[in-house]
Amino acid sequence: TGAQSLIRSLEEVGADTVFGIPGGAILPAYDPLMDSTRVRHVLVRHEQGAGHAATGYAQATGRVGVCMATSGPGATNLVTPIADAHMDSVPLVAITGQVASKAIGTDAFQEADIVGITMPITKHNFLVTKAEDIPRIIAQAFHIASTGRPGPVLVDIAKDALQAKTTFSWPPTMDLPGYRPVTKPHAKQIREAAKLITAAKRPVLYVGGGVIKAGATAELKVLAELTGAPVTTTLMALGAFPDSHPLHVGMPGMHGAVTAVTALQKADLIVALGARFDDRVTGKLDSFAPYARIVHADIDPAEIGKNRAADVPIVGDAREVIADLVQAVQKEHAEGHQGDYSAWWKDLSRWRETYPLGYDQPEDGSLSPQQVIERIGQLAPEGTVFAAGVGQHQMWAAHFVQYEKPATWLNSGGAGTMGYAVPAAMGAKAGVPDKAVWAIDGDGCFQMTNQELTTCALNNIPIKVAIINNGALGMVRQWQTLFYNQRYSNTVLHSGPEADGKQPSAGTRVPDFVKLSEAMGCYAIRCERPEDLDKVIEEANSINDRPVVVDFIVHEDAMVWPMVAAGTSNDEIMAARDVRPDFGDNEDD
Repeated sequence: TGAQSLIRSLEEVGADTVFGIPGGAILPAYDPLMDSTRVRHVLVRHEQGAGHAATGYAQATGRVGVCMATSGPGATNLVTPIADAHMDSVPLVAITGQVASKAIGTDAFQEADIVGITMPITKHNFLVTKAEDIPRIIAQAFHIASTGRPGPVLVDIAKDALQAKTTFSWPPTMDLPGYRPVTKPHAKQIREAAKLITAAKRPVLYVGGGVIKAGATAELKVLAELTGAPVTTTLMALGAFPDSHPLHVGMPGMHGAVTAVTALQKADLIVALGARFDDRVTGKLDSFAPYARIVHADIDPAEIGKNRAADVPIVGDAREVIADLVQAVQKEHAEGHQGDYSAWWKDLSRWRETYPLGYDQPEDGSLSPQQVIERIGQLAPEGTVFAAGVGQHQMWAAHFVQYEKPATWLNSGGAGTMGYAVPAAMGAKAGVPDKAVWAIDGDGCFQMTNQELTTCALNNIPIKVAIINNGALGMVRQWQTLFYNQRYSNTVLHSGPEADGKQPSAGTRVPDFVKLSEAMGCYAIRCERPEDLDKVIEEANSINDRPVVVDFIVHEDAMVWPMVAAGTSNDEIMAARDVRPDFGDNEDD
């Protein structure tokens, strides 16, 4: 049958884990799935969980993540994780059932035009109405998802195509005449870039998530050490270059390190590698890096010049681009052209010493969220994978955990999807079972997808979850504090509608996260005092036979600093509340 052909095809492309929920239109595929010894199916509690789990799996392993759902609401529940994967260039294949081909367009029971719905948020999508097309389309879907700029591909299969008889043969002949990603960069552009690097006085290597996707982190280290240029890694690239490396100046952007943001602003050359000049990095675009010439290398030609014109555009795979750049810079050095960045490093070092990342301990003796996250990072076993939700805890996890290796930091960067952490951690743990996986989540995010803890408990996926519980939608509350005169409209989570946000919070207690987690088969602990912090984290680290949830009750007024307010220039970065850095400029720039 077409359904057996689908499962055989998944086996042949190397899919070993599928996250999904059965339903009428996809049911024919679930029958042969029961007989497969090579594909493990994880029955999730919500399709959004399946999609984020497939993303976490892909981000942690570098392989294609797979999720499966039925037609109609099953498929539409995948829309958020598909959009999320699209924004972050994650290789994902989503397989959905569709009503029988003759019923398509009749508003049949549980019909939704998922191909039409996901057209803007997939790299490509397919509607399959013939059983004989299934192997070819599955092979094409995995090829498209994982090559060039990775991304999600949807395969929507009509129920009658799954039920019809067919002949299975492998490998199929792929038919993708218009799809030819360029991986090898143009030699002339590489030479131009190398010349600019050695001639620059204030260069910055601006590294994006594409470097991790391309497996180019070893090459990046060679290039950085060869040039001696400072390196800044975006939110999606944390771990692409070791945080502890002396050339690393931190993460740029709205909540980036002062040194990283300022280095880009004052640079005379920005070498962008697998990065897309996202608005969260650039701030107000027309005031971003006014003195800098731009070398922009990306595998997706559509990104080059999209937000910032490139002086030297380079289309190619980051690994090949960086390897070629290393050779070209070595040649420049051999010819006596060596960049002198000593004055630049004097400035960078001064900013780094004057404006380090830091935080204040709450005066009332309550837990500092930054300290909680910092200690989780310090006490975690080596090689631990961290998945974060979205909001303040995400930024603190980016700042206060040290990332030394790629694929140890998973988060929803482009879409900023609340509810990402728990299912993404589940997918990561399924993909790399030998590594510890911590989800750093907020009490708001956690209430969106925590039901996947049941999936973890029942499927022997022992993740650890830290709930940074400040009783509020923290990042939105921070904006209300700074920009809306402390009018806390609908950001208070810890009490009913009469709450004005003025009452001090002791965290969200409805639901009681400890009881809730225990009800889902997890080991759960609450931590409210700084003196208990290390003991609680070590207890969580020691339990590996089931999921562990720790409810950390933290101070509600902690804020994420540094910060560039939305829509303003990066020149207006605040190091802390009411603290604008003084860069002591004595030059005309």
